[in-house]
Amino acid sequence: MTTVRGSTGSVVALTLSVRDLLPEDLPACSWSGSATHVRRVEEELARAAAGEVDYLAVCTPADLPVAIGGVDYRASEGAGTLWQLAVIPALQSCGLGTLLIRSAEQRIRSRGLLRAELAVEENNPRAHALYRRLGYVTYGRKPDAWDAEEPDGSVRRHETMCVLLRKHLDPVG
Repeated sequence: MTTVRGSTGSVVALTLSVRDLLPEDLPACSWSGSATHVRRVEEELARAAAGEVDYLAVCTPADLPVAIGGVDYRASEGAGTLWQLAVIPALQSCGLGTLLIRSAEQRIRSRGLLRAELAVEENNPRAHALYRRLGYVTYGRKPDAWDAEEPDGSVRRHETMCVLLRKHLDPVG
């Protein structure tokens, strides 16, 4: 059971579940980014079917995804790398990101790995604060870039500097 506090101060208790994201979920995930982004998530689901990644969805009782994110097991030797983490904007700061990350960490542990890593843009202090609160520590910086779709449908290259974070995970059991 997760308690969600809205911007007006209202409180709603929801029973949320975490499961694998499925291709049929993608139309309900348009909140997570542009059409280009959703197509990229669809490509990652093919990697999930091959066992290279896990792609998770935090879902409402109606089984609608309200937070999604992946764990890549090939990006860094001996670690699960969290990426493409997103929470539906109306429910940000309600604990869904924490639930998603803890579930991803459990998936990493279940593969016998004891380290989680991620990168966050330097200009995203809210996400950086969440990761630090969950025990992630900075170990470096690196530039990153990806294609981003503009509202008019044009695509531009987004270039940024990211902070690299990692966390040692306790073994299962």
